[in-house]
Amino acid sequence: AKALRTIQQRYLPSSDDPTRRVLGVIRPTVEHLAGIDTNGHIGIVATPGTIASHSYDIEIAKMCPGYRLTSHACPMWVPLVENGQLDNPGTDYFVRKDLDAVMREDEEIDTLILGCTHYPLIRNTIGRIMGDRVTLVNPAYETARELKELLQEKDLLNDETHRLGEEQYRFFVSDGAEKFKIFANSIIKYGILSAKVVPIEDYQGQFCE
Repeated sequence: AKALRTIQQRYLPSSDDPTRRVLGVIRPTVEHLAGIDTNGHIGIVATPGTIASHSYDIEIAKMCPGYRLTSHACPMWVPLVENGQLDNPGTDYFVRKDLDAVMREDEEIDTLILGCTHYPLIRNTIGRIMGDRVTLVNPAYETARELKELLQEKDLLNDETHRLGEEQYRFFVSDGAEKFKIFANSIIKYGILSAKVVPIEDYQGQFCE
C-alpha cells in the first residue's frame, strides 16, 4: 500500500527483462468494484498502515468517482489469524466489535473490502456477522486473477498440472521462514516445502538465482 509506486518505478521492465512487472493488490480490487452491482457505499477493513496510506481512497476516487469509502483499522485481526484463531468466541468478539464500528459509521454499506491478505481466512466469521446483503471483496483473489491474465497475455502461463504435495513452489520471506512454513501449512494443503529468508538489501540479487 505504501511502497508500490516506488518499487514499480525502480523495477520497470528493461531490455534485459521486458516481462518484469510488479503487481499491487489495490488497483485490481478497485477495478473489480467498478464491475459489480453496488450502491456506491464501500467499506474497507484493513491494517492501520493500509488505512493510514489512503491508497484505496485514492484509487477509488480515480476509478469509481462518486463512490464513498468508509475505512476502519482492525489491528487485532492479523495476530488472531497468525495464531490460528480462525473461528472461536474470541475471534468472533473482535471481528464483531470492528464490524459494528464500520456499520455505525455508514449503515448503507453494501460492499466490504477485506483489505489484508490475512482477512479472507476469517471470511466465514465476517460473512456471518455482515449478513447476505453485504458483498465481501477479496483483494488476493482479484490480484491472482490479474496475474493469470498477465501471464496469459505474455504467453508465460504454466498449464502443467501438479499433484498435491509435490514441491512446486518456492517462497521467499524477509524474516521467520520456519514460522511462515508452519502457518502456511496450516491453511494451504499444497505442500509448502521451501521457504527462504532473503535480507531486504539482497532482494534483487537473490531473486535472480
